[in-house]
Amino acid sequence: MIDSGVGGLSVLREIHALLPDTSIQYIADTAWCPYGVRSAEEIRDRTSALTELLIKRGAELIVIACNSATLAAIEALRAQFPVPFIGMEPGVKPAAALTKTDTIGVLATELSLKGDKFLHLVSAHARDLRVITQPCPKFVELVEAGTLEGELVESAITEYTHDMMAASADVLILGCSHYPFLRPALETTLPDHIQLIDTGSAIARRAAKLKPQKTTSPSISILTTGSLEKINSLLPKLTPGLPAECQPLFMS
Repeated sequence: MIDSGVGGLSVLREIHALLPDTSIQYIADTAWCPYGVRSAEEIRDRTSALTELLIKRGAELIVIACNSATLAAIEALRAQFPVPFIGMEPGVKPAAALTKTDTIGVLATELSLKGDKFLHLVSAHARDLRVITQPCPKFVELVEAGTLEGELVESAITEYTHDMMAASADVLILGCSHYPFLRPALETTLPDHIQLIDTGSAIARRAAKLKPQKTTSPSISILTTGSLEKINSLLPKLTPGLPAECQPLFMS
């Protein structure tokens, strides 16, 4: 698994819950966080190097647990490496099926909202709906800092969802793997009728279909390009009880 930081741990916990006997190696590329402000070329080169490392360590299925990296790099990675890849994209299809006001909101990174891939999702599944988009850079910063509640979180939520609430959106898409860690705060801050969509459980079900059939000794290894002390301090807050071993990863 690859993500720009700790956000993809929201996907890892879903995969581990569904596949507890599967070994998982997760790269938290916090030295490069956030991916959403980098160029597509930078992300392709970086994720290619990280994928090569994971394959050398025995990975047989790669989950790009980052919407921005999926958008920028997954097609190139599939062409380059002979292993299956699972990517992430905003859950426009399930959101479109749930809305009663014909208005949905998409909270995502700036990069995820750019380009043809997102436009295709909207065209395919929400052509007749009003779709309001909002980049949320503060959400990533808050999660990476381990700040999941409080005044700063509530202020960011209010800022980013104001236009959606004014337009009567009733379904909001959490279009970045960091954002599910703010779900409790979102549910507390937003009106009760608002439904939140994230795709972590869908990614886990896809992984269950594609994972190698042979069994291994289950383990979870988290490799970080950033501060080992920081990620060790975040794990109990983000994924309490997760049996993970953290190691530093040095990349040029």
